[in-house]
Amino acid sequence: MKKVISLIILVVICLNAISFSSYAAEASNWYVKRSGNKRPSIPEEHKIVEKYNSYYIDKKLCDNSPEKKIYLTFDAGYENGNVEKILNILKEKKVPAAFFLLDHIIIKNTDIVLRMTEEGHTVCNHTKNHADMSKLTEEQIIKNITDLEKIYEQKTEKQMSKYFRFPEGRYSENALATVSSLGYKTVFWSFGYADWDDKKQPDENAAFEKIIKNTHNGEVILLHPTSSTNVKILPRLIDEWKKLGYSFGTLDELTA
Repeated sequence: MKKVISLIILVVICLNAISFSSYAAEASNWYVKRSGNKRPSIPEEHKIVEKYNSYYIDKKLCDNSPEKKIYLTFDAGYENGNVEKILNILKEKKVPAAFFLLDHIIIKNTDIVLRMTEEGHTVCNHTKNHADMSKLTEEQIIKNITDLEKIYEQKTEKQMSKYFRFPEGRYSENALATVSSLGYKTVFWSFGYADWDDKKQPDENAAFEKIIKNTHNGEVILLHPTSSTNVKILPRLIDEWKKLGYSFGTLDELTA
C-alpha cells in the first residue's frame, strides 16, 4: 500500500511539473532594434504580443505623419527623492506620463502616488513584487497582479488603470494571455536605455544625445524616475521634443 501511495504522489508531482513547464515555456525578453529617428520594427519572435492587447508604439502614426507624438512612461518601484523631482518637472512642463508601480512605493509613498493621479498621470500595474511573470503559473500571475490592485485601492481609495508592464520585459505567450484575460492592456516600449542602476548612472550629455538621436514618431519611451540622470536631463528633453514638434500622449490615446 505504501508503494502505491508513493507512486501516486510521484505521478501527481510529475504531472504538476509538466503542467508548469508547459505553462512557462518559451519565455521571451522584450527588445527593439533601434533605427535612429525612424520608427523601429519589432523582431519576428515578438510579434506574438500583438495578439494579446499589447502595445509598444503608436501604430496610428508613421514616420511622415503630420502629427508627431511621444508617450512618456516610467517604471517606479520606490522613491529615492528623484520621483518627486520628476513629478515637479512634469508639472512645470505640463506633460502627462504613465507610471507603472510596484507595491513598495504605493505603501511607503502613498502621497506621491496620489499626486500622480491628481496631476493627470496614469497609474499602472507593474506587479506586486517585480516577479518574472514568464516563470509563474496562471494562478500566481493573477494573484501577483490583483494583489497590487488591492494594495493600491486600499491605500488610495482609487481604481488602478488597466495597463500592465512585464518586469524587465520578460513574458511568455501564456503570461500575455493571462494578463489580457484580466482586462489589462500590456504596454511594452519602443525605446529604453540603461538608466535603472542608481549606483551606475549614465553621463547626462551622452544620455541626452542617445535619447534625442533615437526619438521617433509614436515612440513609447521607458524611463526610470529614480534615475538622477533623468532628473537632470528631463527638462532639456521635453524642451527639445517640443522644438521638434512632438506632443505628449496618454495611454488611452495610444490604445484607442
